[in-house]
Amino acid sequence: MLFDLNRYAFPVFIKEARKLAVLAMPMLLAQVAQVGVSFVDTVMAGGAGKSDLAAVALGSSAFVIIYVTFLGVMTALNPIIAQLFGAGKKQEVGEMGRQGIWFGLMLGIIGMLLMWLAIWPFKLYLSLDNDIKDMMALYMVFTGLAMPAAMIHRALHAYASSLNKPRLIMLVSFAALFLNVPLNYAFVYGKFGMPALGGAGCGVATAIVFWFNATALWLYVAKQKYFKPFGLMDKFDRPNVETLRQIWSLGVPIGLSFFLEVSLFSLIVFLVARLGEDYVAAQQVVISLTSVIYMIPQSVGASGTVRVGQTIGRREYVRARYIAGVSLVMGLILAVITALTLVFFRDSLAGMYTDDAHVLTIAATVLLFAAVFQLADSTQCVASYALRGYKLTRVPMLIHAMAFWGIGLVPGYLLAFHADMGIYGFWTALIFSLTFAAVCLVWYLEKYSRSFALRKRML
Repeated sequence: MLFDLNRYAFPVFIKEARKLAVLAMPMLLAQVAQVGVSFVDTVMAGGAGKSDLAAVALGSSAFVIIYVTFLGVMTALNPIIAQLFGAGKKQEVGEMGRQGIWFGLMLGIIGMLLMWLAIWPFKLYLSLDNDIKDMMALYMVFTGLAMPAAMIHRALHAYASSLNKPRLIMLVSFAALFLNVPLNYAFVYGKFGMPALGGAGCGVATAIVFWFNATALWLYVAKQKYFKPFGLMDKFDRPNVETLRQIWSLGVPIGLSFFLEVSLFSLIVFLVARLGEDYVAAQQVVISLTSVIYMIPQSVGASGTVRVGQTIGRREYVRARYIAGVSLVMGLILAVITALTLVFFRDSLAGMYTDDAHVLTIAATVLLFAAVFQLADSTQCVASYALRGYKLTRVPMLIHAMAFWGIGLVPGYLLAFHADMGIYGFWTALIFSLTFAAVCLVWYLEKYSRSFALRKRML
């Protein structure tokens, strides 16, 4: 049987599923809080005016691509720290945590510079009023300042979650969400003696919130007794080139996988624009809903990375393979639930975003396609995260490249504009691309986890 899921009795399955859920739930709620920050920015910018909303939307598109890509690179810390923790190497855990913070700071500075360098080509390319472009530029300057904090926070996030303490991440994320509301109010509308910056004020709030996130998580880890034996804050280490290279080597393929997925959906929006504004609006509705839903398998997958990594660190290689299988089953069950929810409540869900009858009709139909691809999307997501627990990132990246761009984008374009399927052509191709990714990643995980367990047993 796949992943030897029949090796243990059913109560063992329930026990492992519960451990995954305990890790996944705080991560899921933390992600919900982070999405809430973006939602508050959109609402506040929209309240200031249409130009402010456009400036924030354009500037945030650059921020999201860089942020998500670098987030993927930082994810490499999870399996590294989890395996060290599972092996009981407390001193090495602290050392890796310190090097992870250095790595996050350096990557964040690069992200900040990329945000600032992107301003000029954005202004040159866009045919918009100068007021919008100037506000967008100011927004990008401020959000660039958030990048170092965002990556330091991610290093601490990986450290805490890999040591089985995701709850504090959730608490800090919700505190940041509540802080974001008055900050936006102050800097967007000029309240409490602050200057009225309009949409650019959202960038100031974002920068402050990310630095609050990093500082609060730093202080929590420093003060919490649970983390004392690992000595993260006990000493100062200079950057270790060899360790930073190890993180980079493992993280770059993950970052590229994240980039391939984010850029695919961003490009599809631009291509759908050829069909008219109603289709763009419908696409945005569905993307917004599926992005929220995607947090579920992503949280299950992240907890799977930690649990697989810890178990490998304890040299329980057969058990690690079993946990990978449990995480896949858990993700699949949740995907069935979300798919049925999309099918039966698609009209109501789309109605939360718009009351335009034509847009609603298109969005409700596209949600049927989105419901079908939930099973494949959840499976490929959880499988890729489980592979990261084994520190395998290059092959999953290649599979994602073939799936997202080779099967998702090009055939999608042909179906949309040459087979006259329109927006439904893109979503048909997405179903096939995600199914391809799911099959390949599960096959690779099954094959590697089996051979890995056998090889380690013979040593």
